[in-house]
Amino acid sequence: MRPARRLAAALLALATLTPLALAAPTAQAAPPTAAVAGSGPHGQDTPLDPALVARLDEVIERTRQETGVPGVTVGLWLPGRGTYVHSFGEADTKTHRPMTPDLNMRIGSETKTFTITAVLELVDEGLVGLDEPIGKYLDGVPDGDCITIRQMAEMRSGLFSYTFDDDFVHDLLSDPDRPFTPQQLLGYAFKHDNVFAPGAEFQYSNTNTVLLGLLVEKLGGMPLADFIHHRVTGPAHLDRTLFPTGAEFPQPYAHGYTRQTLDDSVADATHWNPSWGWAAGAMISDLHDLHHWAKVVATGELLSPETQREREKFLPVPGFPPGAGYGLGLFRTNGWIGHNGSLPGYESVTMYLPEQDATMVVLLNTDILLPDGGEPSTVLAGAVTSVATPDHLYELRLPS
Repeated sequence: MRPARRLAAALLALATLTPLALAAPTAQAAPPTAAVAGSGPHGQDTPLDPALVARLDEVIERTRQETGVPGVTVGLWLPGRGTYVHSFGEADTKTHRPMTPDLNMRIGSETKTFTITAVLELVDEGLVGLDEPIGKYLDGVPDGDCITIRQMAEMRSGLFSYTFDDDFVHDLLSDPDRPFTPQQLLGYAFKHDNVFAPGAEFQYSNTNTVLLGLLVEKLGGMPLADFIHHRVTGPAHLDRTLFPTGAEFPQPYAHGYTRQTLDDSVADATHWNPSWGWAAGAMISDLHDLHHWAKVVATGELLSPETQREREKFLPVPGFPPGAGYGLGLFRTNGWIGHNGSLPGYESVTMYLPEQDATMVVLLNTDILLPDGGEPSTVLAGAVTSVATPDHLYELRLPS
């Protein structure tokens, strides 16, 4: 797989469910590390049935080893049944420090849920309309007079994703510490023709969310990181969630491992500068905050009911399971609503199941793809739901 294609896949965050294993060596099996009871924001700290815990421990550890994941934390909150928070494997493969539930993690494309929530707050204020063209607010967007805010949020703009540009991939991987500005990222994208007419198809493009971040800055009158802090993470009481301005990474954190390198070797990407993801993929969070955020974002607690209904218009995506779809910065699959994330070194899944008021968070310290291009986070989340919610499997497939 070419570096450009690998890197684009890393930020796609819409993965293929597959049971295949990586060839990379795995950490030695170890007893899972459990969270302290009472850590959940909704008071759901009753342990699950011991038999179910044993089944989850077995399937998660087996899947972790089969997929070559160094470390993983899984949180499940199932009202009426109990809570499960366990970590497996290693947070640092050099020191063999174990993975634990309190670690900060980079969350990649889950950042989109925050950026697009910010956009929808501006919609609620009447500062922008979902069906207005982006060209009304930002200059220089190819076909910007026809591409709407809605089409960018639902990944149907047709704008080329900068992560597929060979020059961008080379510039990033030859110096992963370098900072990128949003304008530089758009420069890589805008030298390419749009890939289809606005609204004609679905294609996941990080260019969309970078533009939406600039829209928030213009209409919100402050840097995107500040707007998200004051208007999204603050009101949602996410005290451990950060939009970094550079490569800062508050301790404690898990080290992250990637093969997004020019020579396809495994590298420690922990301190790579995530500014290249910006509004599409730069944020940091932890299990505690993502547990809370899952329900907040899926139910629209920060938005008006009318705007949340627009967000929940999940349009079908070719190749996805029946009933699955992508809305405005959220997707739905088999009843679960939320998003996943991937960038060099890390993957995450944060989902809410309204039918059961249930929440699932899966955090990994690798983004190394499976041999067929599938993402290990999808395999692990699928394994968890096969045991805990077999009538509601977490399942995603990329269009072929």
